[in-house]
Amino acid sequence: MKPFSGIISSFKQRANHLKKESYALHFAYKDPRTPWQAKAMIIITLCYLLSPIDFIPDFIPVVGYLDDLIIVPLLITLSIKMIPDEVMKSSRIKAAELTISLKKKWWMAVIFVIIWIAIILFLLNTFWFNKKSSINS
Repeated sequence: MKPFSGIISSFKQRANHLKKESYALHFAYKDPRTPWQAKAMIIITLCYLLSPIDFIPDFIPVVGYLDDLIIVPLLITLSIKMIPDEVMKSSRIKAAELTISLKKKWWMAVIFVIIWIAIILFLLNTFWFNKKSSINS
């Protein structure tokens, strides 16, 4: 078990860093110097972070945690790249000084469920229903 302790502590450090960055994103969103495109990306990122629904459910062995290991850092990284440097610096300072409570919101889950249903209906309409109508013709 000892060989894995270094890996586990590395993951814990990375998770803490991502948590601090998510706090900084909150402050960057509130900053008027942040462009609207970055604010839109921040909303997507924070909604995904706070949503109790994942793209891949965590109960699926190994694969269930891939979204937490890949999607979350990717969303945070994309959001940060869209924010001006001076805004991100001041947001990180605010996040270090003041800790906020980011709790999971169930209403965000409803938004994600609606988005998933819309995507599934779109795919069904595009691929399944169109094939049936072309077969009957």
